[in-house]
Amino acid sequence: MPVTGECFCGAIKYQVNGKLRNARSCHCSRCRKAFNAQASAVAFVEPSEFTWLTGKALLSSYSNEQGYGLQFCKVCGSTLCTIYKDEVLQVSLGCINGDPDIEISQHIFVGSKANWELIPEGIKQFEKKPPSVT
Repeated sequence: MPVTGECFCGAIKYQVNGKLRNARSCHCSRCRKAFNAQASAVAFVEPSEFTWLTGKALLSSYSNEQGYGLQFCKVCGSTLCTIYKDEVLQVSLGCINGDPDIEISQHIFVGSKANWELIPEGIKQFEKKPPSVT
């Protein structure tokens, strides 16, 4: 069954025809700014399984020198996905419709988390980038 998602205003919708995988939450200062929260919450997708259904013209993109970036809705500002060289690499879990049947398996860059954030004990955490991060 496909996974669907959309921005806050509903102008942009997408579908993933595959499983979400390797969900994680990043607590670095850049993710806090990009996701306007204490951390990001994302899951990896296969780029070939991702399709924009509506509103692709309303996307705004930001990419760094290495080709990594984010795509946002120009209307409401929702951070929809992470991109690498213009291909969707991860989707924001907060924009998923319904139950995505995935759990966050690791919290990364907790060494630079906000001082006001408390992470419960027993959660798999990495001070920086774990070896499995691509």
